[in-house]
Amino acid sequence: MSEHDLEQRCINTIRMLAVDAVQQANSGHPGLPMEAAPIAYVLWTRLMRYNPKNPDWPNRDRFVLSGGHGSMLLYAMLHLTGYELSLDEIRNFRQWESQTPGHPEYGDTPGVETTTGPLGQGIANAVGMAMAEAHLAARYNRPGHEIVDHHTYVIASDGDMMEGVASEACSLAGHLGLGKLIVLYLDNSITIDGGTDLAFSENTGLRFDAYGWHVQRVMDGNDLARVEAAVEMACSETDRPSIILCRTVIGYGSPNKAGTSRAHGEPLGEEEVELTKQHLGWPLEPKFMVPEDVGDFFLQMVPYGKGWELAWRQAFDAYAATFPDLAETWQRAVDGELPAGWDENLPTFPPGQGDMATRQASGVTINALSQRVPGLLGGSADLAGSNNTMVEAETNYAAGNYEGRNLHFGVREHAMASALNGMALHGGLRPYAGTFLVFSDYMRPAIRLAALMGIAPVYVFTHDSVGLGEDGPTHQPIEHYMALRAIPNLTLIRPADAAETAEAWVAALRRTDGPVALALTRQKLPVLDRDGPASASGLAPADGLAATSGLAPADGLHRGAYVLADSGGVADGLPDVILIASGSEVHLALEAREKLAREDVAARVVSMPSWELFEAQSEEYRESVLPASVTARLAIEPGVTLGWERYVGTRGDVIGLERFGASAPYEVVFEHLGFTAENIVGRAKALVGAT
Repeated sequence: MSEHDLEQRCINTIRMLAVDAVQQANSGHPGLPMEAAPIAYVLWTRLMRYNPKNPDWPNRDRFVLSGGHGSMLLYAMLHLTGYELSLDEIRNFRQWESQTPGHPEYGDTPGVETTTGPLGQGIANAVGMAMAEAHLAARYNRPGHEIVDHHTYVIASDGDMMEGVASEACSLAGHLGLGKLIVLYLDNSITIDGGTDLAFSENTGLRFDAYGWHVQRVMDGNDLARVEAAVEMACSETDRPSIILCRTVIGYGSPNKAGTSRAHGEPLGEEEVELTKQHLGWPLEPKFMVPEDVGDFFLQMVPYGKGWELAWRQAFDAYAATFPDLAETWQRAVDGELPAGWDENLPTFPPGQGDMATRQASGVTINALSQRVPGLLGGSADLAGSNNTMVEAETNYAAGNYEGRNLHFGVREHAMASALNGMALHGGLRPYAGTFLVFSDYMRPAIRLAALMGIAPVYVFTHDSVGLGEDGPTHQPIEHYMALRAIPNLTLIRPADAAETAEAWVAALRRTDGPVALALTRQKLPVLDRDGPASASGLAPADGLAATSGLAPADGLHRGAYVLADSGGVADGLPDVILIASGSEVHLALEAREKLAREDVAARVVSMPSWELFEAQSEEYRESVLPASVTARLAIEPGVTLGWERYVGTRGDVIGLERFGASAPYEVVFEHLGFTAENIVGRAKALVGAT
């Protein structure tokens, strides 16, 4: 058998594994694997460096299937090249708890670098991976010791090209000159509804040329030599990312469905499967066939992969001998470990030093942490000064200065969050990014995927309420706390003052299995005195008031909610009413507590910066903060009231918002919308029946 014949059998094996898996599941997308099989074959057998027996080898090339609906292409490649993905798992495609879900899921399948499915996310993640590679190379490589040197490869679809997040991310990649990012675009002119000309008629090559990318065209995606030559040329372009527009035929090999939308998202059908196998010269039986010579050929990648990693580890040993401190720092970062003592002696914010917005306290804390956590880097979507995300001692990340730790994403919130995911997935970094809380809407798809994947970027959301004032309702978040809380595995923290903010950052960096969102104020707030009487208002404490809890922010914030201030003089130790607040409204609750005490109403103030952290506590602790016997409860938060019923119960009340905000100084907005101590007092008295 000639080498050409073996290659074609290898390619058809990829195709037929996909066809059989989709047909058996009676669900899936056969078209993309059938058209992209030659391209994947070239990448995985001739160009990419990876180790199937160690999918996490740090210097491996990354492969992202951005068109995640074509997941069987990736599963076929992983199985054939020797990853721990059995043929039985291929047979169980799209079945309960299989390693072959309908779209690639990070963490479910060895070798899957990122969860893809929502189109555009994969290519945007890949931009973040390439950004991470460039930064780590600049930080750690030394002449003659290049321990970080790999590419990020993407197979993208027409749908990826249409999504706005892809445009945002690729524009940024071109601006940054990410030369190790290579995209192969399956230019098949087909969408689910029909031809791409229904809605997509741009010249994609010219668009990417305008972005500053290196653009090539391969007129036949089945031409292995031209695909390989194009990728090799892309690898030689070190100062700009590359896109290769490959003309392909969706469902290639299917006599009746190739080149049509019917090959996209449905099984070919038993009759068409037989016709396709006949057309490609493939045996009708057995299904899921991997010819022995084909299997042997692909499994050569196992010793190749071990050899590539061994050579790298030998080079790393030489690097470690020459630069032991750098090597230790690198290894700790890659292992996801934080340096010893990183959370000790952080900035403190004593009461009486002056009021401070929690966004300012966050900036101070970021600057301190950046000196202790080498992998911490981040930035903002053109709001660095407002979000306080800049690290003063560091330079800007830019083409020619990838060592910089201040990232400028431009006004590209969606791409920012998606790139953040790519950086976190790459490893070696703890990325963060900031914008106004209201613009979390633009980031939500990527935030959801971070939570789904269990990765840990940090979102710095400032201007967290109607308290931002004059910018008005377009910039004032209302439903956003609850929208974020609704995402499983996302932790939202809304600190009440500067001290809680510092601890919020500690909580964020301690978390490694999900993202954390910080909601921070624009307006300045007093720093709470947790060692003396609670007097946020500046009024003298009323008779009968107990001291504040004495809990340091570290003891309280990490529990999600805690008793900040209680009232004395109650025989059973229980208050008449519990005031629950997050963020800036904690101060209003404390002021209201003083006023209530003067009217013989005993109020407890609970600071609740994080529902998610509170729900993780023991039932005993939660009962100590919110005793079930106290049913008079009032929550105060300037957002939609939905969800607070779990804490106030059927007899409680919520001071929130069921409308949009308004443009005015924030004090005026708060007053008109009912966020005053007087309104809290009135609503609390109504709950306890006081007049």
